[in-house]
Amino acid sequence: MMSAPTFGLWYDFRNPQQYAQPIGPLYRETLDQIVWAEQLGFGSVWLSEHHFAPDDYASSPLIVAAAIGARTTTMQIATNIVVAALHNPIRLAEDANALSLLTDGRFDLGVGLGYNEREFTSFGRVRNQRPSLLEDAIAIIRTAWSGSDEGYQGKRLSMPPVKVTPMAEKTPRMPIGAVAPAGIERAARLGDGVITLSNASFDTYLDALVANGRPLEDGNIYASQWVVLAEDPEKEWSRIGENVLYQVNKYIEWGSFEGSGVADHFDAPDDLLDFGIYQLWDAPKAVDELVSLARRYPQVRDYHFWAQFPGETVESGSARIQYIADNVIPQVTSQLTSEPALA
Repeated sequence: MMSAPTFGLWYDFRNPQQYAQPIGPLYRETLDQIVWAEQLGFGSVWLSEHHFAPDDYASSPLIVAAAIGARTTTMQIATNIVVAALHNPIRLAEDANALSLLTDGRFDLGVGLGYNEREFTSFGRVRNQRPSLLEDAIAIIRTAWSGSDEGYQGKRLSMPPVKVTPMAEKTPRMPIGAVAPAGIERAARLGDGVITLSNASFDTYLDALVANGRPLEDGNIYASQWVVLAEDPEKEWSRIGENVLYQVNKYIEWGSFEGSGVADHFDAPDDLLDFGIYQLWDAPKAVDELVSLARRYPQVRDYHFWAQFPGETVESGSARIQYIADNVIPQVTSQLTSEPALA
């Protein structure tokens, strides 16, 4: 029998000025929402990172992860993603170990390249050195998690001959977020899976696994879904489309979609649909799409959706969460677990 992917929620805690809410309650109500979502059957939560954002984009995902871990019991907690180049990788390894210990192994450290020039400059890093910074950081974290005291000397970063303690009882997984083919190849080569922004990337990842001599069955795909999922998705889009437009245009402004073919700016919410960067699904469409993907790609471990878009209230996002829990998760899970896996 097939196993079904988990369903997750993705958070950035944005609070744009034009929609501003009191930010303390936003954090606390979101934590309450995550606890509630676990009770509804969501199996993962994903936390993003940015710095110096005028819209208060979350800058401390590991602190938030600890708070979530203290109030949940089964949910996998992961970053999507930590920009490893902006951190001391030894501290990342230590903090991830602590989170794993606190959560009984429920924490995964998703890392990625990053793209925002201001962040790199402000943290004393050089943006065009991103690939080597990330690969050195990954190597240092792996060295720390191995229990070795041999140290590491990389192109940009190094680790002295010290042994990191305490060790996690369950070593966190380290999936790598990627958009471009080179990043997906890096995830296949160095990661415990890939965090994708597009389902069209799955084949690129599987090809890269083969090219790097890794078995396909060892692949792990954590699939971010750029979808608005509601009973009447067109009506929902008319209500929140401007929030989604803000989200995408900010990502473009910061450099997120560099090299992906995405336009420099979108003028209206429907332009996002026409381009294909977002899709509108109701539950029957979601079940068909997600079951089909999981059958074709048994490496898919998780589907996750934005819980709220910038400026939405927690209550607003909760309506979609309830809809997914009632109408999508049980149906996808039932269909995938009641039939033999395809050869």
